[in-house]
Parts: sequence; C-alpha cells; structure tokens
Amino acid sequence: MLSLAVLGMLRVTRHLPLSWLRALGAVLGWLLYALVGRRRRIAEINLGLCFPQQGAAQRRRMVRRHFVLFAQAWLDRGWLWQGHPEQVRSRLRLRGAVHELQSTAPTLLFAPHFVGMDAGWIGLTAHVERRFCGLYARQRNPVMDQWMAEGRRRFGEPHIVAKSAGLKALVSALRAGEPLYLLPDMDYGPRDSVFVPFYGVTAATIPSLSRFARMGGARVLPILSRLTPEGYDITVLPPWQDFPTEDVVADTARMNRLLQEWIDETPEQYYWVHKRFKTRPAGEASFYR
Repeated sequence: MLSLAVLGMLRVTRHLPLSWLRALGAVLGWLLYALVGRRRRIAEINLGLCFPQQGAAQRRRMVRRHFVLFAQAWLDRGWLWQGHPEQVRSRLRLRGAVHELQSTAPTLLFAPHFVGMDAGWIGLTAHVERRFCGLYARQRNPVMDQWMAEGRRRFGEPHIVAKSAGLKALVSALRAGEPLYLLPDMDYGPRDSVFVPFYGVTAATIPSLSRFARMGGARVLPILSRLTPEGYDITVLPPWQDFPTEDVVADTARMNRLLQEWIDETPEQYYWVHKRFKTRPAGEASFYR
C-alpha cells in the first residue's frame, strides 16, 4: 500500500513545473536529513574520509545539500519514467562527444553513481537512435520492481540483462554493437573485487571496466549526469586511450582517479549514502561501527 501511495504521488507531481518539483524535493531532502540518521551518518563518514581537509561544519553542509539533491532526483523519476516524451527530452541535455555514441565499435559506458544516473540512462535511450544494453537487479518489492523496470525500458527498446545472467550475455551484447551501461564504482563486497585507492582510502572496487573491455574488445566512454535547475546535463566524454592494459588493478585504480576528478566538480551530487568503504582488507576495522 505504501508503494502504491508513493507511485500515486509521483503520478501527480510529475505534472508540476520543474521549479515547484525541485522546491518540494528540497523540503523532502531536509526531512530525510533530519529523520534518516543512519544514512546521514554514513554520508558524514564517507565525506570525512574523502575530504579530511574540510572542516566538520562544511562537510555537514555538503551532507545536507546531498540529501536535497538525492530527494530532487528521486522525485524526478516521476516525469522521467512517466512524463510526456517531449517534456522528458527537453529536460535532458546531451552534450560533449555525443558523436561517439554512433560508432559501431564495441563500447562500454562508464556511468558513475551521481544522483542523476537514471536521467543519464533515459537521456541516452531517448535521444540516440540505437539499442543500448543495461544491467537490472530485481527489486524485492514487486510494485516498485515493475515501475522501475518499465521506466527504464520506456525509450529505444533497450536490451536489459538481469545481473544473474552472467558475463556471457553482456559480452555477447558488447560484441553485437550494443553500448553497455555500467556503474561499477560502488562497494559490491569482496567477491571479484580488487583493493585500490579512492580519495587515498583503500576501497573494494569491481574491475569490470577493464575485464569487459578486454573480453569484448571494447573502448570506454564515461557518461556524467548532473542535476541542474533546468533538468539534467548528460556529458559524453571522449573514449579513454591506452585502456585496458594487462594490469587489471592498475586499470581500476585509474578509473577511481578519474572518478575523483569528476566528483570534485560537484561533490554533493555523488552517492554518499552508500557504504563505499564497507569491505575492508583482512584485519582492518569497519569505518561504520
């Protein structure tokens, strides 16, 4: 019932002017900051580890701003997934090396976990006339699962692969010319991860960009999605040179270094409420106790 109520609210709010919706998101973000203490503490710990040079007051302001942006991006899913197609396209500005998306070469799209990550996917599938491939993790709540699955499939007839399908389906899609949208910058646990620095802190990181690039003979295009007052800017960066190498750990460390540069441009828009440093090397204590 709660899920149905939430979706009903989003069906109403999607019709609001974007400035009104963003104001509502700001109120919701402040409420979340005040009420969701566990996630607030995770964000504060993450920012303390990544930005120790900043004072505690400045980091608290960053956390409050992050909660506002998080809430605004969440409310935006109403119009992203159910709004009028022309309205959606007008609010999603595709920029940068967009021509690279027309190449038939096997392509990996590295999409970091900024709050606009869903807008990035919709922007690509709504503006570019080709079939993209993406991963999907089934949600426990069947109502939300259906809503999210339908929303992510609404443009361009994308090829959605379940996470349980394994590597073969993804590599086959790459070799068939379907750009693969990957978000490998979270802590997914010790299995298949390597430990590389992230803001100078050892972080378990999935080396999928390097491995998929090697297996599929693919290049890597970063896709950066930024929330703006007008909607979202979705920037396609040029393909990485000299990637992958024979050293999967070095490749993954390079991914994190470049990610840091992009985060530094708009740090409040990164997904700080995730336990990015949850998995520790043997013998190290948890940061989140």
